[in-house]
Amino acid sequence: MTKNTYQFLDNPTLLQNTTRFWFVRHAIVNQKDREYLYGTMDVLLCPDHIKQQHHIYQHLANRLPQSTSWFTTSLSRTQDTAKLIQNAGYGQCPIQIDDSFLEQHLGDWQGKAHGVANQYYQYPPHPFWPFCAKEIPPNGETMYDVTKRVGKRLEQLTQTHQGQDVIIISHGGAIRAAIAHSLKIPVDSTLSLSIVNLSLTVLENNQNHWRGLTINEYPTF
Repeated sequence: MTKNTYQFLDNPTLLQNTTRFWFVRHAIVNQKDREYLYGTMDVLLCPDHIKQQHHIYQHLANRLPQSTSWFTTSLSRTQDTAKLIQNAGYGQCPIQIDDSFLEQHLGDWQGKAHGVANQYYQYPPHPFWPFCAKEIPPNGETMYDVTKRVGKRLEQLTQTHQGQDVIIISHGGAIRAAIAHSLKIPVDSTLSLSIVNLSLTVLENNQNHWRGLTINEYPTF
């Protein structure tokens, strides 16, 4: 019988054998880059949104726990988002690059305007994602592939970072993949989850049992 180690959410003490993952989706990218499928292309953040959302960076700086385990991908939009949060009051902390948490690679469809690649789809597109989870972009990966690589890395980190808070600045697709893996939700279903830019998703592993503490948390002020 599994020992009950349930933690009430109003007393979120991090247990020694628990790993808590704090996912933040990167900030909004430039308007011109939002007009096409950029996937794993390295596109810049929108400077206007950075100015307008300074209070969101301050909120995240206060909301995130103090931790020395910060991860981003190799793309500048995640690294710059991490630096903006740290500079907004969190404090400086080393950042590790881990491309296990990259966005879905869209292969030959990267750089194409939205709607142009539709003529090549094998399956009807998902209403809230460019295509359904099993669609295979030429020379790219499916969302099932993304879920597999994200899930594998999460399981590794649960072993190496027990008793720690892990902060991961990542991408919308990879965060949905983390939710699919940890909560055993069908991948296509997680594509219906809204993961807005700069939103917070917190997942927790305790002795190989997963739970979600918050998904798509975003301040309303």
